[in-house]
Amino acid sequence: MIFRGSIVVLMVLGIISQGAGQAPGNAPAKAEAELPRPFPNAFAHAPTPIPDRIILTWAADPATTQAVTWRTDTSVKRGQAQITLSEPGNDFAPHRKKGVPDPEKVRKVAATTTLLNTNLGQAHYHSVQFHGLKPDTKYLYRVGDGVNWSEWFEFHTAKNKPARLRFIYLGDAQNDLKSHWSRVIRGAFSDMPKADFILHAGDLVNRDSADDEWGEWFYAGGWINGMIPCVATPGNHEYGPGKKLTKHWRACFTFPENGPPGLEETVYSIDIQGVRLISLNSNEQVEEQVPWLEAQLKQNPQRWTIVTFHHPIYSTARGRDNPQVRKHWRPLFDRYGVDLVLQGHDHTYGRSGLMREDNLLEGINLKDQGTVYVVSVSGPKMYTLEPRPWMVSSAMNTQLYQLITVDGDRLHFESRTANGSLYDEFELRKTASGRNQLVERSQLDRERQQVIPVPSSAEDSSSQTGLAIGVLVALAAMATVLRAARFGSL
Repeated sequence: MIFRGSIVVLMVLGIISQGAGQAPGNAPAKAEAELPRPFPNAFAHAPTPIPDRIILTWAADPATTQAVTWRTDTSVKRGQAQITLSEPGNDFAPHRKKGVPDPEKVRKVAATTTLLNTNLGQAHYHSVQFHGLKPDTKYLYRVGDGVNWSEWFEFHTAKNKPARLRFIYLGDAQNDLKSHWSRVIRGAFSDMPKADFILHAGDLVNRDSADDEWGEWFYAGGWINGMIPCVATPGNHEYGPGKKLTKHWRACFTFPENGPPGLEETVYSIDIQGVRLISLNSNEQVEEQVPWLEAQLKQNPQRWTIVTFHHPIYSTARGRDNPQVRKHWRPLFDRYGVDLVLQGHDHTYGRSGLMREDNLLEGINLKDQGTVYVVSVSGPKMYTLEPRPWMVSSAMNTQLYQLITVDGDRLHFESRTANGSLYDEFELRKTASGRNQLVERSQLDRERQQVIPVPSSAEDSSSQTGLAIGVLVALAAMATVLRAARFGSL
């Protein structure tokens, strides 16, 4: 009864306020009051007991482990994850066992929980690492608190040997993440839906600790982040006052801790399917990373080596040069034959040929030696491009994503615009000596035009030859019949 009375009071007050608003002098005030107002960020990005910001990463071997991180409000004290082998159906699901997943099929793993204080309030971030997984196998997992669950996501573990590797590379996202960057990551996924991972080359957000920007970054990737692992290196915009790494970084992600002490989860290496992938931190302690980097390159059993960091070795504008990064790291890239370096920061696109040493800044090209350097941008913030002699391809005012495939002795690279158009393309072909041959787009186009289908086996060849002979005999017989009919022989 009290509840109904309260409703009546509110209705009466509403009528009175409407009547007051209809007074002649208050008409503009009413119109102004009815205009839409921005929904507060604190509500738009508020955590709840339902898991969100779910993202896959790796902290160890991609063939036998998988990490996942997610967010809830602080009412969730203990997070957990469940994992099972992927099946054609859902025989493992709770409704088959009175609300409890089949314990013979589903494994539960307790999460590590971290409290994060942000500009919009507090949240709990939970992290789980799945160990003992089978290589080259599909799994299903979900995260929650035992009652409030996410959906079941699927991921595929890496192979434990060299095999074709496909991944997406994105430069700075940084600004207008929901409105303008979302179509880029979604377009990249559409073009490579079976990517093995997505690599972000820094400046994921604009303000390091702005939780609304992190919320938009996760919103843009959405469920893609829960299915395709993320590999990321920090940019200068992930650093705040006092040049300190944002606390969001280690709360949101679970990366390897095999780098130098003090740079955990920003400097690390991952070996996956014949590729050694190295993340460096170009924001701090650049010289201190040299011994660790040299060990990673010197003791490298993988056929291919790809390095990522934020500040370019070779910038796309004169005023944005990073001489300390180039001084300390490029000699190691030259000495140990790094194949590809993926960077961001300059908000333009620039791609080199094979480069070694500083003479390349003057445009001298060593055709069969060196590293390919790429600078790219995926978000809408753009800077001025200053063409330099080292650039083979460049772009300004263009949002881009890159699709990279490593398969045997070939590394294929495509850069596509936000609307999916092919902008740049090349291929590295590794020779027996370990050096790379760089094949540009024009040559690739010529090779594609010259491709002639070849039978896959001798059996196919003989069967096709027999078919061709049969067709010729039939045509000859038909010609004889037509000739006879023409001259009245039939």
